[in-house]
Amino acid sequence: MKVVHSSLLICFLVSTFASGQIRVSTNNRYVMTTDGKPFFWLGDTDWELFHRLTREEAEFFLEIRKQQGFNVIQAVALAEMNGLHQPNRYGDLPLMNDDPTQLAITPGANPANEDEYDYWDHVDFIINRIADKGMYVGLLPTWGDKVAQLWGDGPRVFNAANAAAFGATLARRYAKNWNIIWIVGGDRPAVYKIKVEGNEVEVDDRPIWRAMAQGIESVLPDAFITYHPAGGSYSTSSFIHEEPWLDMNSFQSGHGSREADAWNWVIRDLELKPMKPTLDMEPCYEDHPVNPWDGKWTKARGYFNAYDVRARVYRTVFAGACGVTYGHHQIWQFLNAELNPPINIGDTLIGWQQAAKAEAAGQMKFLKQLMLSRPYFSRIGDQTLVAGNKGTDYKDLVVATRDEKGTYAFIYLPLNHPVSVDLKAITGNRKSITWFSPETGKSIKAKSITASGVISFTPPTMGKDWVLIIDDAAQGYQLP
Repeated sequence: MKVVHSSLLICFLVSTFASGQIRVSTNNRYVMTTDGKPFFWLGDTDWELFHRLTREEAEFFLEIRKQQGFNVIQAVALAEMNGLHQPNRYGDLPLMNDDPTQLAITPGANPANEDEYDYWDHVDFIINRIADKGMYVGLLPTWGDKVAQLWGDGPRVFNAANAAAFGATLARRYAKNWNIIWIVGGDRPAVYKIKVEGNEVEVDDRPIWRAMAQGIESVLPDAFITYHPAGGSYSTSSFIHEEPWLDMNSFQSGHGSREADAWNWVIRDLELKPMKPTLDMEPCYEDHPVNPWDGKWTKARGYFNAYDVRARVYRTVFAGACGVTYGHHQIWQFLNAELNPPINIGDTLIGWQQAAKAEAAGQMKFLKQLMLSRPYFSRIGDQTLVAGNKGTDYKDLVVATRDEKGTYAFIYLPLNHPVSVDLKAITGNRKSITWFSPETGKSIKAKSITASGVISFTPPTMGKDWVLIIDDAAQGYQLP
């Protein structure tokens, strides 16, 4: 039997705290490193990582994500799936008596000694391995079911006082870790309505989340903090945009339909004052059944595939998002049917080891490479570049972005149909033309043109979606 001790008794204040390694860019649209370099957020939803994987499994998985170019591994300390009462793979729970002020920790951290290696030692190990691989942890202190009066395993254990203490405790524990990005919220809205004795009552959980964020900031004043909301209208910009601790907005376009026009949510967020970066923190998961919750799912309705993922995330980024978080439906839960029941998988059992190498997971790095191949902080969305038929919805809408100075433009075509482009915003007499494949990451150089006005471009016939790159040839930009 392990002897556990209250974290508040043995945690100590450290004299030197690690500074946050990312921050909001000077124009408030994007994210950058502390030395001013562009940081394109390419996240992965690995919610049950700490809770469900062994050390060896975590190492195997994280190496795959490193090779695939991800830079933010998003995982939850107090996990969603019965995370307070179902032990991790080493038989350990995170809290004593469901009390967020009492971390269940033991002296020592030797993984070969089960009396030493506790739940938080395992979290430490994974965070450190993520750092060793040059990636950040998008650390959720808790999943939202431990706060909100909504769905989920719970139990609800947080109030404003213990949320502040918990945030401060974790901030002290990880104060010297350079690779922590803080994400509160955990898939729950900050403000919502519930039924109480037949009457609709509004619940405001902002004081709890605010206290948790302030607890983090009481230890790490420069911590980068954002919020993971529930899907649809529960964007951070709707309820907590003006909170001073919120550094970046986010929304969740989710898995309920293919029709979600997430690019418009980016535009909406960027029009708010004060301006903050924004991104889709949970777009359609690869291999997720389309809306399995209505009780009417069939194989004909199908799953989101790699193309669905690309078509959504390229358009949100081109609309002005500072990055995106990819997800795979059997990765977030680290599906191993021998250990845990599958959650909403339709009729396809993949398993997390195979899912880690899914098609879109290997394609997301191409988007990051593309965005970092040109001047970054000066990029804006500009739909006036698309002349004539721009398309109307998720099936065919063409979305364009360019440098403020007009030295380049990217135009995403969800279908390989001709597109007409107004070149007046692009500088230089001679334009270099390139076709970039989101599916393969390869570029096809086309003939340079000397032209102005509206010109029609026809993409290659192979593949389904393409990015048209138009450069001022005098800039000498390289192929992405």
